[in-house]
Amino acid sequence: MSIASNIERLRNEVADACARANRRAEDVALMAVSKMHPAEAILEAHAAGQRLFGENRVQEAQAKSAQIAQLEGLDLHLIGPLQNNKTAKAAEIFHAIDAVDSLKTAERLNSAAQALGKTLPLLIEVKLSHEETKHGLAPEELPAFLDGLQPFSFLKPQGLMTVPPWSDDPETARPYFQHLRRLRDENVAQHPNLTQLSMGMSHDFRVAIEEGSTTVRIGTAIFGKRSYV
Repeated sequence: MSIASNIERLRNEVADACARANRRAEDVALMAVSKMHPAEAILEAHAAGQRLFGENRVQEAQAKSAQIAQLEGLDLHLIGPLQNNKTAKAAEIFHAIDAVDSLKTAERLNSAAQALGKTLPLLIEVKLSHEETKHGLAPEELPAFLDGLQPFSFLKPQGLMTVPPWSDDPETARPYFQHLRRLRDENVAQHPNLTQLSMGMSHDFRVAIEEGSTTVRIGTAIFGKRSYV
């Protein structure tokens, strides 16, 4: 199937999942995760009406930027870990950074955003599994981390994100999604802008929507299998 057909199908599936969860479809954003896919795939998705995209690596997004930077309404998010030496370029290329877990990185992003005269929306990545390959804050570190972000006036924390352990059974992700929602709910009184929950991918987004996700990150179901070099 074409990328356009996949996007239409995914939008319908997200809407159906929202209806089953008694939620409004417009309250859940569909992010097209274009990592390891060429710029031409982003152009095709954009032509089908997709505007929200996620990339994992600064260098890969930079390589695509010449072809996609002028796309109308493009909303490009960094959803992978960010190295401190890439913060200036990330602030320049991306419209939001969705995987912040270090105050040092946040400080550098704030300085870069200030130099560019822009405000960067952020999501804080929380690590809820014990997998060494996963990134993010420990849950107990979140309140102090949110307080530590307050002096950075060019950053706008908007919510949390997580990546649960992989499983063929989507239900195994539910406790992780529930945990992230609890963390959001526990901290939103002190941080009223902390409303967003980025959780759920191609195989488990329906469960994530049931548990309150506001953004589902879909790659394979839109673009097909990735070509790893």
